[in-house]
Amino acid sequence: MRCTQRVTCLITLAITGLAPMVTAAAAPSEASTAHRAKGCITVTATIHLRRASFPGWAAADPKTNTIYVTNAVAHTVAVISGQTNTVTATIPVGRFPQGAAVNPKTNTIYVTRGDAVSVINGRTNTVTATIHGSGGPFGVAVDPTTNTIYVANNYVNTVSIINGQTNAVTATIHVGTSPVGVAVDPVTHTAYVVNSLGPAGGDAGATVSVLAPCPR
Repeated sequence: MRCTQRVTCLITLAITGLAPMVTAAAAPSEASTAHRAKGCITVTATIHLRRASFPGWAAADPKTNTIYVTNAVAHTVAVISGQTNTVTATIPVGRFPQGAAVNPKTNTIYVTRGDAVSVINGRTNTVTATIHGSGGPFGVAVDPTTNTIYVANNYVNTVSIINGQTNAVTATIHVGTSPVGVAVDPVTHTAYVVNSLGPAGGDAGATVSVLAPCPR
């Protein structure tokens, strides 16, 4: 396979013809039932946000125990303390923030909004940079190992690759139609991009694009 980009190779996996399969399920054993019963997850708190803020995405920094929630209508990001479950700050970021992702190594938060990406310093809770050059940025993910940010551009069917040290777009990768979500495996440095529409515009033939480093 020959790379068409200097930085990233693109493989598109089409999700088509996935008919449901019916199989006989064996009854769970007593051991497996007991194992499941040991764990317990329950609602321990409810954090109230500003009215009419239309919160959407959330991202957490495990090192600082801080959660970041985008408020699309209020054009802000709410900062929540994971220790007290209270909103400790509200950061203006620009119009209609959508996705959020955190690099815990650099204490930096990336928020997609409008036609740009806002870069937030987690120590000062201020926007330190604005990265332009996207077309309807939506989903965002961070590879903390390489300090690389991946932004799904919903309007133009691309993914922007951003250098976290320079805040510069280093590559633009064409993917499927209407990309929305993106996730990164920091071990393999592989990004997975969800393309919500098929080539004809409907959800039939929707795909996941796999972006992997080019072999050396």
